[in-house]
Amino acid sequence: MVSVLISCSVYPSEDQEKVRGAILNIFPDALLERTDDGFKGEASTDRFRVLIRKQKILDSTRSMMFKGIRGNKIVLHLNKQVATVGKISFTEPKTILGTIMVTMECEDPEALIDKMAPRTVDGEEVR
Repeated sequence: MVSVLISCSVYPSEDQEKVRGAILNIFPDALLERTDDGFKGEASTDRFRVLIRKQKILDSTRSMMFKGIRGNKIVLHLNKQVATVGKISFTEPKTILGTIMVTMECEDPEALIDKMAPRTVDGEEVR
């Protein structure tokens, strides 16, 4: 089983509902709660999986997921501004307006990566 935790800061220059909407564009089933500095919550990977295929970014997703392995967790940072239009763009953890931090926890991160973002050859998934 995969546990997906979302956290995202909201800065004074940002509209909190737009930030919330950006998160929900990528994780529509997220159960978000407001914190002192933003939002946190849990979600599934369902829409994320659809979007990475729709955007044809399996290879970059796979690479970023492997880069983000921390023990039994995978940590990803998504660009908030790009998420407002329902797209996924990976970014570095430290950006001016912050990121949507996604932490996927499971027993076997490499197996999760193979399931979420399988290898491709000439743009086609290889099983």
